[in-house]
Amino acid sequence: MSEHGIHHVTAYAGSAQRNLDFYTQVLGLRLVKKTVNFDDPGTYHLYYGDETGRPGTILTFFPFDHAAPGRVGIGETQETAFRVPRASIGWWTHRLVEKGVAHEAPTHVFGEPVLRFRDPDGMMLALVGAEDEGEGAYAGGDVPAEHAIRGFHGVTLLLGAAEKTAAILTGVLGFHETAREGSSIRFASGVSQGGFVTLRAVGGFLSGRPGAGSVHHIAFRAADDAAQEAMAKALTETHGLAVTEQRDRQYFRSIYFREPGGVLFEIATDGPGFAVDEPVEALGRALKLPPFLEAHRAQIEDVLPKVA
Repeated sequence: MSEHGIHHVTAYAGSAQRNLDFYTQVLGLRLVKKTVNFDDPGTYHLYYGDETGRPGTILTFFPFDHAAPGRVGIGETQETAFRVPRASIGWWTHRLVEKGVAHEAPTHVFGEPVLRFRDPDGMMLALVGAEDEGEGAYAGGDVPAEHAIRGFHGVTLLLGAAEKTAAILTGVLGFHETAREGSSIRFASGVSQGGFVTLRAVGGFLSGRPGAGSVHHIAFRAADDAAQEAMAKALTETHGLAVTEQRDRQYFRSIYFREPGGVLFEIATDGPGFAVDEPVEALGRALKLPPFLEAHRAQIEDVLPKVA
């Protein structure tokens, strides 16, 4: 049976080194791939996740030095949340204090403990205490395995209205509504990692503005090309949405569409995965380029900022 849920989240950042330091040294994620934006190879594309970068654990960034800050608004992702063991929220609160990361007091959302904070570019993040610890912990840094992040919990989307977006989640992407709380509607896909999407319908707020700290797109899982094709067909024939042709992203194959609420969605295949061009033990160490850019490696490396 195919698993549904979030495949990855991609956002904009400022300094590449600052981004790398925060997500690996503060949050304890693994850099699983250091490559470039295939559509703009003068820019890094950095992927963070669990040990192998499984779907549901992957947060990626396009970092631009001196990027202007984004603004969260209608048609954007308001919050990206990770799963941690429920008993670890206190440990993480102390860690954020020790690392000098500003954060809110822990609260409860849909019955779960939530610790909210921002990354160095202002991207809103949260740690959600999950009852089942699940898989996906990466303990290669200084975060003990018992407290380590277990991939995504989910995302919260800020919308003018929720109905048409909800129809895409339930009719195409494998989610179902599970709860309502105030203006928020929670949808679940049945998987532990990346299994939740929350829609917040807030009416006529300002639209979002892309920039450092804002999310570029949310990618959802397709088991393979056939599953992706069926989802594309449903989007076009049932929901009347325009969908791009399939694009080879080396580690997965993708299609893109703008959902009715204005958020850019991607559907990405589970395979072939990040070990397709380097062994698992070496993930993230070397700059990896797709074959069509390999001939330009010298020029690309000359343009990219140095990161350690």
